[in-house]
Amino acid sequence: MTPAIFGMSGLALTMDERAFFGEANPAGYILFGRNIDAPDQVRALTDELRALHGRDDLAILIDQEGGRVARLTTPAWPTFPPGQTFDRLYDLAPATAIEAARLNALALADTLHRLGISVDCLPLLDVRQPGADDIIGDRALGGDPMRVAALGRAIIDGLRAGGVVAVAKHIPGHGRAHCDSHKALPTVDADADALEIDIRPFATLNDVPMAMTAHIVYRAWDPDHPATQSKTVIHDIIRGKIGFDGLLMSDDLDMAALSGSVPDRAARAIAAGCDVALNCWARMDDMMGIADVLPEMSHDAKARLDAAMARVAGPRDERGYAELAAQRDALIAAAAA
Repeated sequence: MTPAIFGMSGLALTMDERAFFGEANPAGYILFGRNIDAPDQVRALTDELRALHGRDDLAILIDQEGGRVARLTTPAWPTFPPGQTFDRLYDLAPATAIEAARLNALALADTLHRLGISVDCLPLLDVRQPGADDIIGDRALGGDPMRVAALGRAIIDGLRAGGVVAVAKHIPGHGRAHCDSHKALPTVDADADALEIDIRPFATLNDVPMAMTAHIVYRAWDPDHPATQSKTVIHDIIRGKIGFDGLLMSDDLDMAALSGSVPDRAARAIAAGCDVALNCWARMDDMMGIADVLPEMSHDAKARLDAAMARVAGPRDERGYAELAAQRDALIAAAAA
C-alpha cells in the first residue's frame, strides 16, 4: 500500500486513474468540488473506488466543515454552520452548544455516509488567537482550549455515531499563524510555554482516530522545518507531548508553505514521521512521482489506518438529516431567545 491519499480529476475515474490507482493501492482518496455533481454520481464514484480495491473500509475523505469550507453545496446538499456558531452558543449555554455541535456532526455524518464518504476532515482544534490570519477565523471553535476541546469531542462523537471517521486539524495548532499556509510558510515565534495553549485541545483529544499536520514552523520546537516535515515536532511534540497515536496525515502537499517538487515534499513528510502524505490535486505526474519515491506503508501506519476505520464499524445512529438538523436548530434558537 502506498502511504498517500490522492485526489481525482473529475466526476468519474479516467482510464489512466483506474489503472494507476489499482497498481499504486493508495491508503485513501479525497473528494473536492470537481468530483461532485449530484448524489447518485458521488455514490457511484465512491462505490467504484471501493470496488477497485475490494475494501469496504476504504478511507474516502472530504473537507466538509460547514461555513466557508464545504465541498457539498446547495442546492443538492444542505448548508452547515461554521465552528464559530457553536463558539458563540457556548457563551450563552455551554451544555446546549456541546449538544448542538454533536447533533450537527451527526447530521453531517448522515449526509456523508449516504454518499459512501467515510472520513471528514473535522474538527478544527486550532485555538484562535488575536491578530492571526483569517484562514482559521470563523472556522475555529473558539479561543479557549477547554472550550475547543469540549466542542471538538462532541463533533468527534457525532461523526462516529453516524459512521464517519474524524480528522483533527491542524496538529499541533494553526491558531497563531500570521499568514495563510496555502500561500506562504507561516512562522510562529511563541515560546514553548505559550504553545502549551495551542496543543492542549489536541492533548485532551489525543484518542481521535486521525489528525492532519500544520505546514507551520514553530521556532520554539524546530526553527528549520515546518511541522509536517519535522522529526522533532512529530516525534517529540505530536507523538510525545500530545500523546497522539492515531493515523497522522500531512496537510495538502501542494500548498505554497512547502518547497521542492511534490514527490520530494511527500518523501520528506513520510521520513519525518507522517503516516500518509495528502496530495489533493490529481496531477498524474505528481501522483506517479509520489508512488515512485515513497516506501511501502509501514506496519505501524497500516495498523493505525485499520484501527481508525474500524472505529465506525457496526451499528450507527439511523436518524436522518432533517430530524437531526431540526433538533440542532431548536437548541440554537432556544439558547438565543
